[in-house]
Amino acid sequence: MLEVHNLRKEFGDFVAVDDVTFSLPERGSLAIVGESGSGKTTTARMIAGLETPTGGQIVVAGDERRRGRLRSAERRARGRQIQMVFQDPYSSLDRRQRVGDAVAEAVALHRRMPADRLRARVAELFDMVGLDDRQARSLPKALSGGQRQRVAIARALATEPRLLILDEALAALDVSIQAQILALLARIRADTGTGLLFITHDLGAVRHISDEVLVMRAGKVVEHGTVASVLTSPQEPYTQALIAAVPKPGWTPRRRASALGA
Repeated sequence: MLEVHNLRKEFGDFVAVDDVTFSLPERGSLAIVGESGSGKTTTARMIAGLETPTGGQIVVAGDERRRGRLRSAERRARGRQIQMVFQDPYSSLDRRQRVGDAVAEAVALHRRMPADRLRARVAELFDMVGLDDRQARSLPKALSGGQRQRVAIARALATEPRLLILDEALAALDVSIQAQILALLARIRADTGTGLLFITHDLGAVRHISDEVLVMRAGKVVEHGTVASVLTSPQEPYTQALIAAVPKPGWTPRRRASALGA
């Protein structure tokens, strides 16, 4: 469904993404992991069309994405195939607009339908992400962080995309809410066949949501394989260090000794 060939992104003299190649099958789930500055988010933004590659190819369902200025019809066509969910849903929602109206706008942008059918589709999307009509009538500030992220996912699903990109979409949520969103994404993938591209530094979440994992460092791919193989038997020292840094069950942080001896 998605093919990325020798992708490159330069910002002046700085190379943010360097010769990245991978593919994602229909209905597949791939995680891109790495520390801050590894190039994983820039890679995702190029696939979503938010950044223009300096070089390489992005092919979606056999159609190569051309670079340069796009007509509005071309942008909408891309939006129907790929949608992105960001880390902070509050900043991506209009604080003065009811969240149900935000989702309705996304539906109406890509599909013309009677008002009653539009309302039914919005209700269907909210139900899909575990929200109800009362929450749909709320402003973003009246919702919790987890609920806002569910709204962001509902809005992304409004176009019935073939690929959903999640850019650190769990990072701002507490652990219990993260587990709920992961379960939601797994169910959406099973029910709709939407592929997932998961951008994260959380290797624990990767185990629950992805089939394959691609490890990036300084703009380059250092390891790529199934989640089971990479996380169980990592071959590269950098991957080994990332896995070793994940807190183990029962681990508690040690307190540093005070400089005053207290």
